[in-house]
Amino acid sequence: MNPLLLLMGSFFVLLLLKVPIVFTFIISSALTLVSLNMHLMSVLNHVYSSIDSFSLLAVPFFLLLGQLMNYGGITERLVALSNKLVGHIRGGLGHVNVMVSMLFAGLSGSSVADTAGIGAMLIPAMSKAGYNLAFTAAITASSSVLGGIIPPSIIMVIYASLARISIGALFLAGVIPGILIAISQMGYTYYVAVKNDYQPIAPFNLKKAVGAVGPAAPPLMMPLIIIGGISAGVFTATEAAAVAVVYGLILILLVYRSMSVRELPGILGKALVDYSLPMMAVAASGIMGWLIAYLNAPELMLSFIMGITEAPFGIAMLIVLFLLLLGTFLSPIIVIVVFLPILQAMGAAANMTPVHLGIIVVLTLSLGRITPPYGICMLVAAQIAEMPSHRVFIASIPMIALALCIIVIGILFPGLFLALPRLLMPEFL
Repeated sequence: MNPLLLLMGSFFVLLLLKVPIVFTFIISSALTLVSLNMHLMSVLNHVYSSIDSFSLLAVPFFLLLGQLMNYGGITERLVALSNKLVGHIRGGLGHVNVMVSMLFAGLSGSSVADTAGIGAMLIPAMSKAGYNLAFTAAITASSSVLGGIIPPSIIMVIYASLARISIGALFLAGVIPGILIAISQMGYTYYVAVKNDYQPIAPFNLKKAVGAVGPAAPPLMMPLIIIGGISAGVFTATEAAAVAVVYGLILILLVYRSMSVRELPGILGKALVDYSLPMMAVAASGIMGWLIAYLNAPELMLSFIMGITEAPFGIAMLIVLFLLLLGTFLSPIIVIVVFLPILQAMGAAANMTPVHLGIIVVLTLSLGRITPPYGICMLVAAQIAEMPSHRVFIASIPMIALALCIIVIGILFPGLFLALPRLLMPEFL
């Protein structure tokens, strides 16, 4: 039997049988190694090498930072600031939802933490104010994908580490598309508000808006510390994440005093569990990613693509379609680890630079968090709203379409997404 067919066939069969993803990777890879008469010790070697990266140490720090922000009362301060800045617009609570997600994304780097933390506060508030529950859950889930796009982003850390590109450059490339997606969601929220007569929260008050900036200003400095420090070469992404955690602890324990030291062990334990699960998947999928490259899957895929189109734009759109399909049933991290060799070959054929390809991959895979059946952000928002997930997905379709339009614009005009990295870190492009 063809080894590549055995590898992919056994992988998808095990997925359909609902075998845990870590064991799915190991079993399908081991079967393929046996068919190739290769030593099974290769499994252990590649499992280790997949996570033997200093850059990946940034992931647990960003996860811990997200936990600290959620439990330390930072979210409430961001909500208060957003209320004062955009609450006066028609559909004020919807705009607050998007803006808080954008601000929180700059602190946590996690879409799921965004959905859980913000959804628990704003979904009940929007429902009580008369907003359609499906739209409420949909805007919460859709805006939470900004956690994977606006830096710092855990998905970007993993992609950049494995693709061996600059994490800082990829962070900078996420700023403009993240802002554009947030603006598009606020525009759609305004349309829904006018259609359904959703009212503003309160008239704009400059004095109150300025007063809300003070309490929220210290945490909002965190993205500047992270991105500025990396861009200036002061520290690496991992060191930046560690500095951000220390800064966050100072804010929560000493400045705001919103948490006691006795609560820290529980938060550290939760962050450890949250870190172990994706890293186990990264470790186990490393061998499969190596086998895909070893069995010439990128070349085979590229030959197939070239049989369809040789136009760079056409290839880039096929990359987006490929990622959308994979993102419906696999997490972004797993897609990146397993299919990175294929994506890099397709990106080269589409004349995309490594950073440009990286931001397109991250943007597209982030949408997988709100598309069934995987769509974990959609599932979390639906659970908080206590409604069927398919209704949340249907309500999310316009926002998914808007995000896809922005991705297409970024493919047609790469300079738009790459403007900041070209300005601040041109040597890494």
